[in-house]
Amino acid sequence: MLTVSKLEKVMELEAQLREQYQDQLESKDSAITTLTEEKEALEKQVDELKGTIASQLATITDLSGKASDIQAVEQRNRELHNRSENLKEEVTTAKSRVKTLQKELAAEREQHAALKKYDPERMKKNLDANKKKLAGKTKAADLLQKSFKQAKADNARLEQRIKELEAQQSKDGEESASDSKQEEAAA
Repeated sequence: MLTVSKLEKVMELEAQLREQYQDQLESKDSAITTLTEEKEALEKQVDELKGTIASQLATITDLSGKASDIQAVEQRNRELHNRSENLKEEVTTAKSRVKTLQKELAAEREQHAALKKYDPERMKKNLDANKKKLAGKTKAADLLQKSFKQAKADNARLEQRIKELEAQQSKDGEESASDSKQEEAAA
C-alpha cells in the first residue's frame, strides 16, 4: 500500500515538474529554432562572402594583368586577404557557436526525453494492473492459508486418533496378556 501512495506522489511530482518546466522547455525550443535560423543566415552570409571574395579575386587577377596598376592591385590584394582572414575567423567562430548550440540542443532533447519517460497515463495503467494482480494474489494467499489451517486441524485430529488407537491397543494387549496368565494359572 505504501508503494501505491509513493507512486501517486511521484505522479503528482511529475505533474508539478511539467507545469514548472514546461515554459522553460518551450522557451528553449523557441531559442533553438531562432539559433537554427541564425545559423542558416550565417551560412548564407558566408556563401555570399565567399562569392564576394571570389568576384574580388577575379577582379584582382584582371587588374594584376595591367602593369600600370600593379601597386593598386597589391594594395587590394592585401585588403582582400585581411578581409578573407577576418571572414575566416568569423566563420570559425560561427561554426564553434553552431557546435555549442548543437550540444545544447542535444542536452535539451535528452532532458525532454527523460521528462517524457514519466508518462502518467501509462504509469496509472500499470498501477491499475498491479492492483488487480495484488488482489488476485491476496485471494490466492487467503485460500492457501485456509487450506493450511484445515490441513493442520485434520492432522491434529488424526494424531489424536492415532494416540487413542495406540492407547486402546496397548490396553487390549495388557488385557489379553492378563487373560492368558489367568488361563495358565487356572490350568
